[in-house]
Amino acid sequence: MTAQHRAGFWWYLTLLSLAALMWSGQGTAVKFLEAHMGPIAITFVPFYITTVLFVPLLIYKRRKNPAAEKPTPGDWGKFVLAGIGGQVLAQLGMTWGILKSLASNGAILNLFIPIMSAVLASIMLKERLTLLRIACFVIGLAGVALLSIQDFRQSSFGEMKYLEGNALILAGCLGSSFYNVYCKGLLKRFQEIEILIFSYITATLATLPLLVWVEPFHLSAFASFGWTSWLAFAFLVLFMYGASMLLFFHALEHLDVTVASMALYMVPVFGVILAAVMVGERLGTAALAGAGVVLVSTVLIMKYDSSAG
Repeated sequence: MTAQHRAGFWWYLTLLSLAALMWSGQGTAVKFLEAHMGPIAITFVPFYITTVLFVPLLIYKRRKNPAAEKPTPGDWGKFVLAGIGGQVLAQLGMTWGILKSLASNGAILNLFIPIMSAVLASIMLKERLTLLRIACFVIGLAGVALLSIQDFRQSSFGEMKYLEGNALILAGCLGSSFYNVYCKGLLKRFQEIEILIFSYITATLATLPLLVWVEPFHLSAFASFGWTSWLAFAFLVLFMYGASMLLFFHALEHLDVTVASMALYMVPVFGVILAAVMVGERLGTAALAGAGVVLVSTVLIMKYDSSAG
């Protein structure tokens, strides 16, 4: 293992770990906001503000690089597909799905995202499913299963009343996987900030009618915010939709989607750690063992996979 490879290993592992840490806080942030806003508003109002905040960064980046390609009408069609087929499907699928199902079902079904991403990447990007990658997925999945014992106990996939919700959650997982894979292909011509903001713009335009007709949103909702609600809202704006995606896309620019997607298995690891630190939940033996197994699988694929050099 060369010094350059070691440096790349630690750098990308750090980026993906930070992204996973931010993603793990989404559920807690949503809990602080659910008394003040509906599910569609919680999902998309912070998303819109992130989009607006990204615009000056995009302008700055493009001014620094006057030779940057300008999106053609065909490119905008691709950003529409990424924004609507990826972001909108992912966010709405998960939000409405959990409302019609159980949070525990959502936590378990989310485990399919890395697997879906690997399959889509092999089809759309011709990424190889090597024995190392398959082994790391299996090890990581086993670790998450140990972390998710409580979710398995509370889940219910057999009841017909949850069928629609579970289908929506799976659709959201597919949207998330498609977004990551499809945007990887766009990174050949555009910077990560360009792909994010252009796809965010199309997702924003597509979902604004939802906050007008489906779940009308009023600015007066902010008047009832306490300091914890404002912190939760700011977290979604700055970290969930902002910094975490920039970190993930920066790593994705240099790694195969299959490798970068392993970061999603670290989300429940940080989730149980945050629960222990912030809520005082006790970490059981299974949770500690699961966290260790997930970290081992992530380190293995990051250290020894050829795309992580």
